[in-house]
Amino acid sequence: MAKSAAHSADYEAQLAADIGGFTLDPLGHVLYVYPWGVPGTELAGKEGPRTWQREVLQEIGDKLKSQHITSVWEAIQIATASGHGIGKSALVSWIVKWAMDTCPHTKGVVTANTENQLRTKTWPEVAKWHRLSLTSHWFKFNATSLEHADPENSKTWRIDAVPWSEHNSEAFAGLHNEGRRVLLVFDEASAISDKIWEVAEGALTDDLTEIIWVAFGNPTRNTGRFRECFRKYRHRWSCRQVDSRTVEGTNKVQLAKWQDDHGEDSDWFKVRVRGMFPSASAKQFISSVDVDAGFKKNLRPDQYDFAPVIITCDPAWSGDDELVIAKRQGLAYTVLKTMPKNDNDVHVANILANLEDEHRADAVFIDGGYGTGILSAGKTMGRDWRIVWFGGASPDEGYVNMRAYMWGRIKKWLKEGGALPDDQLLYDELISPETVARLDGKIQLQSKEDMKKQGLPSPNRADALALSFAYPVAKKFAYGGQATPGRAVTERDNW
Repeated sequence: MAKSAAHSADYEAQLAADIGGFTLDPLGHVLYVYPWGVPGTELAGKEGPRTWQREVLQEIGDKLKSQHITSVWEAIQIATASGHGIGKSALVSWIVKWAMDTCPHTKGVVTANTENQLRTKTWPEVAKWHRLSLTSHWFKFNATSLEHADPENSKTWRIDAVPWSEHNSEAFAGLHNEGRRVLLVFDEASAISDKIWEVAEGALTDDLTEIIWVAFGNPTRNTGRFRECFRKYRHRWSCRQVDSRTVEGTNKVQLAKWQDDHGEDSDWFKVRVRGMFPSASAKQFISSVDVDAGFKKNLRPDQYDFAPVIITCDPAWSGDDELVIAKRQGLAYTVLKTMPKNDNDVHVANILANLEDEHRADAVFIDGGYGTGILSAGKTMGRDWRIVWFGGASPDEGYVNMRAYMWGRIKKWLKEGGALPDDQLLYDELISPETVARLDGKIQLQSKEDMKKQGLPSPNRADALALSFAYPVAKKFAYGGQATPGRAVTERDNW
């Protein structure tokens, strides 16, 4: 249907009827509303969406139709990890336009990894496709919103471009529109804070509502909620990974050059071309490959029983953290007890003392940040425990502080055969910390405070493991329980 300059009543009635027919058909809407192949337009010579784009649009339509038939209303959640140049932003724009055009009083939010990405790339692409559409006169496009042209409807029929912030999560928390349609778009989703993902889930609770949540991006990070869409939460998300080499219209010559330069299995090529998550993100300190290997280990007692027993305590430093008491003996690590933040130092000290006796520990190390009270209570019991200051000086000049040094020992321990318990929280914590760039080349890790600001888990269980590497420990007891004669066996001899 050709766009009429006059927008006569008959034209508008026919246009509205045609668009209404695409309420559950986003692919049909995209093929209809843009001037594909029309000479003299920006789409001259273009036949329509690429294959992978068609698949996503078709999937949204099929799932909506199923919901309307069965009256089983579940959020449609689609995550796409891809290489460069495949047309992610165009697809985002088409989904936004279809959602607004075909359901009165649709509400939604579009966000991206950074405000600059949203302002200079994602939202201008939406502006382009809005301008090219037959329905551009129905809506008003603004710097931060696409809203209905009628001021009376503009507050309830709109999509907002919202930069995410730890201090500005209300736009995601308040995204409710019961009985109508909700659209949530995450562009370059790898770097969007886990906290924003968690808050956005609040929009999934409206009943009898079309809820569409799509996340796109280059898989630059091997941690975070976008990564977990393809792993931990795969049962909730429809996931696809798109290789740029398989997509129509990408520069195959350039992609081949990158393959020659970097190698097909390099993390660089995986992220930028194959749409695969890296073995380790650029700043990730401990790789998922090493942690995966640690989770697959099954050790016999004779593989670690010779080694000293080290018990550690990492107290909770805020109300939503947990206190962790753990044990490492050579290559074997176990979390002995976790509990919510507990300010009763005597109570915690008693628990720690009982575990020290039960496991015949050769040393007990406590995080000094919030553990000095526990240490003091232990002293009144005659316990010879040792405090560890994470911010203290490193015994290795290659690390900026004790925390980085101890995490460096974890990394080495894993590569040399360290075994981990089947614990998803521990897994997430070990792969979360990133390095901080320094001019002097020393290794520095993110602080717990910075991790929490990014929505990453506070690594209490992993820090409990790190504590076990603070100082060399001699084994006090032989296998039979008697004091070991002669030279003490320490971890400097063997793990």
